[in-house]
Amino acid sequence: MGPALARLRSAGIPIETVETSAPGQATTIARDAYRRGVRKFIAVGGDGTSYEIVNGLFPQRRSQLSALSSQEDITTLGFLPLGTGNSFLRDFSDPKAKDRGLEHAMRAIEARRSRPCDVLRLTHKGGELYYINILSVGFAADVAMLRHRRFQKLGHAGYLVAVFARLVRLLRRPFPVRVDGQGEVDSRPCLFLTFNNSKYTGGTMKIAPDAATDDGLIEFVRWGPIGRLGLIWNLPTLYTGTHTKHPLAERHAARNIEFQLDASVDIMIDGEVDTLHCERIDVLPAALRVMV
Repeated sequence: MGPALARLRSAGIPIETVETSAPGQATTIARDAYRRGVRKFIAVGGDGTSYEIVNGLFPQRRSQLSALSSQEDITTLGFLPLGTGNSFLRDFSDPKAKDRGLEHAMRAIEARRSRPCDVLRLTHKGGELYYINILSVGFAADVAMLRHRRFQKLGHAGYLVAVFARLVRLLRRPFPVRVDGQGEVDSRPCLFLTFNNSKYTGGTMKIAPDAATDDGLIEFVRWGPIGRLGLIWNLPTLYTGTHTKHPLAERHAARNIEFQLDASVDIMIDGEVDTLHCERIDVLPAALRVMV
């Protein structure tokens, strides 16, 4: 991290650094800094770090959106992708380019280059959470939660173990939802549902190929009750984005999602896991600027 920060400072960018020592601390740090008047942040780490910062900026940031009067009031988030997963940034850099990843992010910060970004808000029975990448329920969330609970110490190998464990006990169940308040609640069994702001998850998995971070919409991807062999056979398509062409798959561009769940479910949200009784997802259009 030191050389990267030194390079930014040499480009004339003043930086105040605060290190975290426990999960959730970045949320508190960002919240306190925002209250002190700070409006530009850099997430040093992976998707989980930027997720924590975003949740430190909202909802107090949301409460001021209607009162914004100048460009200086807009909160900006830059990235130094030094974590294990950096899915969000893949929407903005060519994976084959020489300046991808850290170099791409550094150049964006040095050039003060930013663009509007929507923020998605999950309302659940215990409150609200905010995210800029993805929320999923079903298979991906099951894998992430199993890895978190039992195989965290194995690193990437733990993720593979969790995938195979969930393949053995493959659950295909309903997560009742209504899209944009239209029609009846969809209670069909499915392998997974994802509610996306950007295209990628898990670093390289192109789960929502039609997503755009600034269109004011939730990219909703559903994959129906595919079997084990079908999932294994079609697994490569999750990395190319062609899985949405599968007969059991569908996508919608939505403004809000209403859940009709009977109980809490495991979720994966911007690389983090939780168990929540989800109620609704909606969009805060262009609520943030990102340096990409």
